[in-house]
Amino acid sequence: MIDFSDPGFQADPYPALAAARERTAVFPLEDPKGTGATIWFLTRYDDVYAAQRDRRLGRIRGSRPTREELGLPADRPDLDAYFAVERWSLLMLEPPDHTRLRRLVAREFTAKRIADLRPTISAHADRFLDEALERGEFDLLADYAQPYSVHVIAELLGAPTEDWRRMLEWSHAIVKMYELGRTDAQVEGAVRASVEFDRWCRDLIDDRRAHPSDDLISGLCTVETDEGRLSDDEIVSTMILLLNAGHEATVNTMGNGMTALLQRPEQWRRVVTGEVPAAVAVEEMIRFDPPLQLFERWIREGGVEYGGRPLPKGDKLAMLFGSANRDPRHFAEPDVFDVARGDASHVTFGGGIHFCLGAPLARLELDVAVERLAARCPELALAAPPRRTPTFVIHGYEAVDVTAG
Repeated sequence: MIDFSDPGFQADPYPALAAARERTAVFPLEDPKGTGATIWFLTRYDDVYAAQRDRRLGRIRGSRPTREELGLPADRPDLDAYFAVERWSLLMLEPPDHTRLRRLVAREFTAKRIADLRPTISAHADRFLDEALERGEFDLLADYAQPYSVHVIAELLGAPTEDWRRMLEWSHAIVKMYELGRTDAQVEGAVRASVEFDRWCRDLIDDRRAHPSDDLISGLCTVETDEGRLSDDEIVSTMILLLNAGHEATVNTMGNGMTALLQRPEQWRRVVTGEVPAAVAVEEMIRFDPPLQLFERWIREGGVEYGGRPLPKGDKLAMLFGSANRDPRHFAEPDVFDVARGDASHVTFGGGIHFCLGAPLARLELDVAVERLAARCPELALAAPPRRTPTFVIHGYEAVDVTAG
């Protein structure tokens, strides 16, 4: 029904998603990752919303992910390095392991703690915007959103910000494994990045155990739970997840959302004049062209039914976020980018126990980033047509070249 590898679809998936959504609420496809499972794709808002909270579904079949569940063939031991850094990722866990680890990390992501970061985040935004504006024409991603976002999450965790470019490269390589299909070169790149990122994390763990400070990494290294201390493997997976997730979605939302705004100058003017606060604009940026288009879960029990179809235990279910966010059954005129819509009921941040832990931080980062652009670059405009990244699950641009006007 949909060719997820088609470059035209990856550049603009929404016409095909709309056609599929109007034909059916759910459709099957053999898992391109070779797990032997069928993937059932949900296209409509109500089903995606419900599936996010359905405990009959899970990111894994058991208490810990297997190679199959990560899409790794059993006869590929060369992929063990990638498997190792994903094994204890919160994204890949279910209770009780998920509950134990998330409870520890959530203490650093309270609403007050995040709100108190606004002055620091604003300072980062202005610093990188200063550097970008010196060029006159700049890449909104590479020159502004990326260094800004990586520095924010690295400082929150206590990671050395001087390594931000390496973190960015490792992250870009690893998330290629989340795609429905990937090349041998991408797999090799993800494994290589996993090895290097793992070594970097373990060196940092050793340092924080010897010289603890008031940061999240030190906390993970020293905290005592009912089950004892966290293992190094658990800490590494958690560090990599937070560093990767802490900037990938924010950067891609900036690229996607600002492109949508700048392609509609009258909408950008509403933000610049203050008619629409940046925080309100951000919700439409997140809804209209989400940075994560798909989230998978395994069907762990019998009796699961979506779209009027029974779905077999042992198959996968995939929620199409971009399709759900443009479902006319829930959003009025969903293909219209209305910067004042302010509807936070989009599904982009997930739901249930896997609701995005960093959602408050992402919203704050985006609010500050857009507000500073509106205040300092009111005549901001696209300098060239943005170039899409040739992927679907992680949805963004390779570059968004702009001029300050």
